[in-house]
Amino acid sequence: MLKIERAITPSSEWWEEVVLGARNAYGSWEKSDSYWGWDDENKPKFIIGKNDLTLLSSLSNGGDDHGKYLRQLPVICRITAPHFWWPEMDQYKIGTVTNSCSKMHTLLNKPFEASDFTMESILTVASRDSIIDHLNYMRDLYFKYEDPYTKKQIWRGILEQLPLCYNQMRTWSANYQVLKRIYYARKDHKLPEWHQFCDWILTLPYTKELFHIEDNDEQTAST
Repeated sequence: MLKIERAITPSSEWWEEVVLGARNAYGSWEKSDSYWGWDDENKPKFIIGKNDLTLLSSLSNGGDDHGKYLRQLPVICRITAPHFWWPEMDQYKIGTVTNSCSKMHTLLNKPFEASDFTMESILTVASRDSIIDHLNYMRDLYFKYEDPYTKKQIWRGILEQLPLCYNQMRTWSANYQVLKRIYYARKDHKLPEWHQFCDWILTLPYTKELFHIEDNDEQTAST
């Protein structure tokens, strides 16, 4: 299970500066054909023209040095994912920041329930109720005892027995260069969570054009 919410991408004003900045090396600002138009809600919107999009796509295709403008396109969102997925995401550390929900402060705020876990394998679904019942038993013990040492031991026991399928929400920020790396590194991954994430990347403004995503890439990511 993977849930992505509250995604924010660069504003129109931000896109305008990035597009013009990409032309700095060539001093070719007069060749820019991007313009201001209107979105579906009749609000002003910066629209990237064909010449500018060709340049941006070419720079992106030239590698990280030529496509460094991608680092200037920030993205922030809220991701809820199982613990076994987060260490893989944590490999992408360049220009990324996360603020996670704290197990120290919030883990025992409520009883454990099925929606707190990503249990999709037939084997884990069969044992789901017993796992949740045991964790709630430990939680009840924690609130039953007053002795600090005993509470600390119970708390440690809950953490040690908390399965990797426990879901954690983090506010995650990165940039388009990181998203491009993630897409090509993870689009064929075994975990369906990565396919969900790569599909989400393709919904962001201009990612298909800037990352050179072909139709067959999209189909592979969704498989």
